Amino acid sequence: MLDYWRKVCYTLLIEQITKTAEKGGFLLNNRDQFKKILNYLSALVIICAFMKCFDTVWNNFYNKAMRDPFWHNGNILMVAIYAVLYISMAKTFNGFRLGYDKFTGLFGSQVLGVLGANFIEFILVSLIGRGRLNIAPILVMTVIQVAIAFAWSYVFTWIYQAVYPPRRMIIVYGNKNAKYLVSKMSVRNDKYRICASISCEESLEDIEREILKHEAVIISDIPNDLRNKLLKFTFENSIRTYINPKLSDIIVRGAEDFHLFDTPLLLARNDGLRWEQRAVKRTLDILLSAAALVIASPFMLVTAIAIKAYDGGPVLYSQKRLTTGGRVFKVYKFRSMIVDAEKKSGATLAKKNDSRITPIGKFIRKVRIDELPQLINILKGDMSFVGPRPERPEIAQKYEKTMPEFKYRLKVKAGLTGYAQVMGKYNTTPYDKLKLDLMYIEHQSLMLDLRIFFMTVKTCFMPEATEGVKDSAPLETHRDRIEHDNSKDEKNSEEIKL
Repeated sequence: MLDYWRKVCYTLLIEQITKTAEKGGFLLNNRDQFKKILNYLSALVIICAFMKCFDTVWNNFYNKAMRDPFWHNGNILMVAIYAVLYISMAKTFNGFRLGYDKFTGLFGSQVLGVLGANFIEFILVSLIGRGRLNIAPILVMTVIQVAIAFAWSYVFTWIYQAVYPPRRMIIVYGNKNAKYLVSKMSVRNDKYRICASISCEESLEDIEREILKHEAVIISDIPNDLRNKLLKFTFENSIRTYINPKLSDIIVRGAEDFHLFDTPLLLARNDGLRWEQRAVKRTLDILLSAAALVIASPFMLVTAIAIKAYDGGPVLYSQKRLTTGGRVFKVYKFRSMIVDAEKKSGATLAKKNDSRITPIGKFIRKVRIDELPQLINILKGDMSFVGPRPERPEIAQKYEKTMPEFKYRLKVKAGLTGYAQVMGKYNTTPYDKLKLDLMYIEHQSLMLDLRIFFMTVKTCFMPEATEGVKDSAPLETHRDRIEHDNSKDEKNSEEIKL
């Protein structure tokens, strides 16, 4: 039934837009060209709705309370300032990207955008009014906006899914680890439908023939020579291609264009932040960690009392972790597990439904309160607010046996939060964490740090981000050793079922 209505909505929308385009002298042959239009229209709807909400509150309440009320142009300016604040905050949390998150994720992004914009706007209005203003009007406005955001997220997510059903995709894989990628992508069945797979051991002709039967292709862990040929093939045939990047790809993506000669070059500096950027980042770490400790102290006190009251054990515990250049330091955390949790098992990551985690621990891990004592580590200089999460020496050593590149994470100072935390989960595989952290290292900047810092707030509303690892999760493999027989022109090997 859902597929039927999707087709109906898609047909009606395409017919209407095509008629409009033909009248205007445009030729639109690809439905993907309408995505930006849909995104812009949806964003315009909610921006206008929220501007109207603030306009009503400003003119009927706050402007009247001013000692020197604003006139026509001043009122327009205040509404425009609010619009800029809201758009900036919502974009930070991907609040306008239809299809990027499911309905709940889109709604959560909008809520965070509204809360951030309204908080800043109330401070601004209070400063303009030179006194304490009644907070009730903006609180009521926030409740109404949250209701509007709920309806907007639901309606436009439904429209997007109706117009853009999941693509029929095929995956070209090099080893069995690709099944974990398939499993992850299958969670988003509203966007992806992987209905076929083919091994890189098959002939190039067979692979290309299978790709042409689908709307998109995923390339995962295949030899470089074959990947280059497939990329040129998909480019030539205008086939959407998803690539599971290698570490070398990430380093190249961080390079900049170099045009000193007539031959184009890419320059990968590989030296991180400049000294003045490091100085600014360290200064901000000190100021923000000190302020955060003061603000978080009541929550830390309540947490400490709850942990102590539960089993009488120690409130804090420390672990040896690695930071810049492999230096070992002790990280502080609120204890979320039973006392002596690793006495028998030794150093091991928390698993899904881990029996060692206490009821208090489950809660503080879900809302990230267990991480608050690490503000002390930041103040001491062992960590930064943003950077790769510090790994335990024993676990890092185990990873490096099959993944020597894991030590690349130590090129920068460890962080309280990081790109791998906001884009991944606790149970993200080590290799994927390495790739995410390397993406951060290659593109790090103070603006990226600020974006990651705000995105961390969003993960607190995503319970799946704290899932433990599964026993069956792969450690990793020497992926560069995958080979492809280019001389093969017939299928003579069984396809690995994913």
